Amino acid sequence: MPDAIALDFGDDRVTYLEYRNWSERIAADLIARGLNPGERVGICATNSLSYCVLILGILRAGGIALPMNMRYTPHELAEIAEDTAPRFIFADADRLGKVDGLSSAAIDIQDINPLRNGPPARIAHQPRPDDRVVIISTSGSTAKPKGVVFTHRSMTGYVATHAIEEQSLGKGSRVIIPAPLSTSAGFVQLTHYTVLGCTLHFLNAFEPALFLKTLVDKKINGFGAVPVFFEAVSKLPEFAEADLSSITMATCGGAPVTQSLQDTWMKKGIVLRQIYGQTECGGNGTIMPEHIARSQPQKCGMGGMFNEVAIVNEDGSLAPPGTVGQIILRGPGNMLEYWNNPEETAKVLKDGWLHTGDLGVLDEDGLLTFIDRMKDLIISGGLNISAAEVERAVLSFPGIEECMVIAARDAKFGETPLAVIHARQEIDIPALISHCNARLADYKVPRYVALEQMPLPRTATGKLAKPEMRLKYANAPDQLPRVR
Repeated sequence: MPDAIALDFGDDRVTYLEYRNWSERIAADLIARGLNPGERVGICATNSLSYCVLILGILRAGGIALPMNMRYTPHELAEIAEDTAPRFIFADADRLGKVDGLSSAAIDIQDINPLRNGPPARIAHQPRPDDRVVIISTSGSTAKPKGVVFTHRSMTGYVATHAIEEQSLGKGSRVIIPAPLSTSAGFVQLTHYTVLGCTLHFLNAFEPALFLKTLVDKKINGFGAVPVFFEAVSKLPEFAEADLSSITMATCGGAPVTQSLQDTWMKKGIVLRQIYGQTECGGNGTIMPEHIARSQPQKCGMGGMFNEVAIVNEDGSLAPPGTVGQIILRGPGNMLEYWNNPEETAKVLKDGWLHTGDLGVLDEDGLLTFIDRMKDLIISGGLNISAAEVERAVLSFPGIEECMVIAARDAKFGETPLAVIHARQEIDIPALISHCNARLADYKVPRYVALEQMPLPRTATGKLAKPEMRLKYANAPDQLPRVR
């Protein structure tokens, strides 16, 4: 096991022994720089070998890892830094300028590479189960991202639960992680598969052809992705002849799995197992046995030995099978809190249950069907976009009186932002998009803009009536020109 390959980036790889020793030297270096237990260390970079090992080094030193979305603007990164006060921020060369001044030191992530070799380091600090381990930024119904906090206990609880309930992957299995390490999916899969003893393969960006080639060439055994990824790969000409017989587990989440998508992959002998989860529960809130996924692909799993799934009515009472209500989850992998935000924490964590803000229904067998999001969230290519955050950026443009941001269909990303606006003057759309580009990560900037002459419709309580606009612009790609 010490000599088994742990992390494989194609042109560079490390064994488990090298992984451990390198991370401990990083931990010693961080402590020598003055890092104290519980202090945050930011990382703003593309997926890389250095990034993976740095995460483990931060945890070994007693710090809290703070992955920062590399696509965020300086304004967005500054908001996160203001909230979390990182001691250091490591960044790659392309992003050092973005994070300069947001902590006591901005450090080039390549500075840890000389620590790859050297004498073993001795680390006195021993993390405790309830120590905070990571803060993952997530977009939800609030205008600013919230920091989801996990402890060593919750992370190991999640990993142990999955290892017991899903035994198709284990020591020596080859897996691929297509998600950025700054996301819940990327971070959780890194820790999960490392604990299992797998060989982890990474891509810096999702390119369907390269992804498929990696599946074949590396004989990948398992991976998880959002439906649009599976769609993109299956549409490649080479997909039909690709040998994917090594794959034993493929999970899908973030959006419903259609029967046609399931059928396409079934022809390759692969059953797409739809699961349900969100950042706050570590990603996976349900499990989906393969035999059920074969016959009921529209279902998104069930509770397991350690995870519970329930549906509640508006008054908080349990809803009977067949009744639509809010999905709530309870299990060892749930987050501890939202960083520095007790009010939002209290809204979602009640009596040990995570209130997801999503609507679903359980059948008599305990199988979950996802219905809709109560939260105002857009999921584009697997990335969460807060409609409120985009609205805030649009409304800061001169002349705009009202704005609602809704999801428009997108052939490549599944969903993309559409801004419906009412203005008191003529709006320069290119200038508006440029304005948004300066304040939002590129994937959050609206691809469509609809101009309404009349004030936007509202409900009886004065809230913007988004369902009405969703219906009006249900075929946005055919109704509106793309603005970027």
